[in-house]
Amino acid sequence: MGTQAKPAQIFIDGEAGTTGLQIRERLADSPDVEVLSIDPSRRKDNAARMEMLRAADLVVLCLPDDAAREAVAMADSLGDEAPRILDASTAHRTGAGWAYGFPELNRAQAEAVRSAARVANPGCYPTGAIALIRPLVDAGLVPADHPITVNAVSGYSGGGRSMIEAYEAGTGAAFELYALGLEHKHVPELMAYGGLTRRPIFVPSVGNFRQGMIVSIPLHLDMLPGKPCLRDLELALDAHYAGQERVTVAREPTAKLTRLAADEIEGQDGMELYVFGSAAHNQAVLMARLDNLGKGAAGAAVQNMRLMLGL
Repeated sequence: MGTQAKPAQIFIDGEAGTTGLQIRERLADSPDVEVLSIDPSRRKDNAARMEMLRAADLVVLCLPDDAAREAVAMADSLGDEAPRILDASTAHRTGAGWAYGFPELNRAQAEAVRSAARVANPGCYPTGAIALIRPLVDAGLVPADHPITVNAVSGYSGGGRSMIEAYEAGTGAAFELYALGLEHKHVPELMAYGGLTRRPIFVPSVGNFRQGMIVSIPLHLDMLPGKPCLRDLELALDAHYAGQERVTVAREPTAKLTRLAADEIEGQDGMELYVFGSAAHNQAVLMARLDNLGKGAAGAAVQNMRLMLGL
């Protein structure tokens, strides 16, 4: 009889946070993965964390940016014994030496994630926006310097502990826009992997529902080179994501859909892309719907982790 392979050893640094908890939940029934847990009383003890870094095959960082940078420096100090790292913070998403953890970005990206020692998990908003923009830029339908506006609404679970507590206590706003100074930290990532050279206008918002997200991008089709029609956009997205399991393109949705609810995708790890619009008015609205804690965070992390470990 053959010997059963030892499960991959995973340490989630910051496992008590929202993303960390959801990653643990997704790994709970995985026989090929063993999650190493640190004593809660020692979770900020660097000596205890170093023990976990030495023991782990892969470390998932669910930490604030500065703490994530500190954790990477600790791992670097281990030299050849350093584990592979998947960082769910914003700290390394455009950093040199880090693979971007959106395997569907292009044909080579899944292999880039699989072979990388360091992978940056994408942000929830950029996941939807990049999924819509990059294929159209690559296909030549949208110029890299085209003025793009990205509007997005997320469930409150992406807003951190204080926001979650406010909404669950019934004191959160029904709906609110934020980051109105147009300096949201996701914009550099969105530009870098969306293939854009002009800074887009990005307006995020939060609604009174726990999980789910819609990212929308309006386009005037007669202002694009070649004046593409709605079907051209849909076919470009369809060709880009052909054969992908986690990203699906809805076919001619306007015949059936006149509304789209963000929270209907809660608990799912896939992402749906739509092309709505009016041929008569030469206008389109691209939409991505995903769970901000699924394909937008924990679901993407588990997808990347399994690629990195060859599971």
